Amino acid sequence: MSTFLLYGASGYTAGLIIEQAAAYGLTPVLAGRSEAKIRPLAERHGLAYRIADLGDAAALDRALADLPVVLHCAGPFSRTARPMQEACLRQGTHYLDITGEVAVFEAGAALDQRAKERGIMIMSGVGFDVVPTDCTARYLKDQLPDATHLELAFANVGGSLSHGTALTALENAGGGGFVRENGKLKAVPNAHKVMEVDFAGNRKRLCMTIPWGDLATAYRTTGIPNIETYMAAPQGQILGAKAMNYLGGLLRHPTVQNFLRKRLDQSLTGPDAATRQNARTLVWGRARNAAGKTVETRLEGPEGYTLTAQAALLITHKVLDGQLKSGYQTPAGLYGANLILEIPGVKRN
Repeated sequence: MSTFLLYGASGYTAGLIIEQAAAYGLTPVLAGRSEAKIRPLAERHGLAYRIADLGDAAALDRALADLPVVLHCAGPFSRTARPMQEACLRQGTHYLDITGEVAVFEAGAALDQRAKERGIMIMSGVGFDVVPTDCTARYLKDQLPDATHLELAFANVGGSLSHGTALTALENAGGGGFVRENGKLKAVPNAHKVMEVDFAGNRKRLCMTIPWGDLATAYRTTGIPNIETYMAAPQGQILGAKAMNYLGGLLRHPTVQNFLRKRLDQSLTGPDAATRQNARTLVWGRARNAAGKTVETRLEGPEGYTLTAQAALLITHKVLDGQLKSGYQTPAGLYGANLILEIPGVKRN
């Protein structure tokens, strides 16, 4: 069977998934809460569609009833993941999403036993968040099985944000950061650490700690108890992140959130085709064991949204093909370090 439910189909990333689905032999059934958005989209692509609000359990059950997999693309996932996961548990549907939010990964992991009992798989982060970095973590663990510390960093060179990604970042603004320390998530300030990373070919970039999804996924993929995740950023952005440590309460105020949300609605749609074609994703990782031995690795691949669409479709195809395991899974935990190399244009250095 090649058919799956694509929820949040009117979003930016979902649009890329629709465009590329046929290349993977897949046919999405488009879904979302707004018929005014979903129906014209389905008619334009000659696809079936279903309407279901995430707050309507009965409608979600009907949308999922005869489909084996949902690829959930409607963020912010801190608000949208749980109702879809609960519907999947009721209907026996495998759940995939493209989140990068640490709390969503942690909440999904807590559903592991229920998912096993229902015979379904729950896998979050099947896109740029977090397939390249999760595969990097798994590769380093395979090279250094007794690793105790892991650092991961990425740069999206020449790319830009979609509306959905920016909205997720806005909702988390002022919330501070995290690291994984001795197996536990530990709250730290924004841009808690800054370091220079050589992503390959002497392309050194300043990077700051951010609460990337690997703080949850890489820990479960590798078991490494100490993890820090970094993003490349210019000096001004790093200084801005540090300033947010003093503005957290203001940024979380509903009035400020509403104002900034309206600005995002007016200004962001996502990178155009030319930008996606020219931009690149760079990933770096380093593991260390108790004796001080270190190993490093690097990845280079397509721009982040392009990579998300390709990775999500690749994993959806695998699940529909029966390559799955019930319970909560991570991408590289299930499919191995070389999963990322199945995506065109990705190379490990």
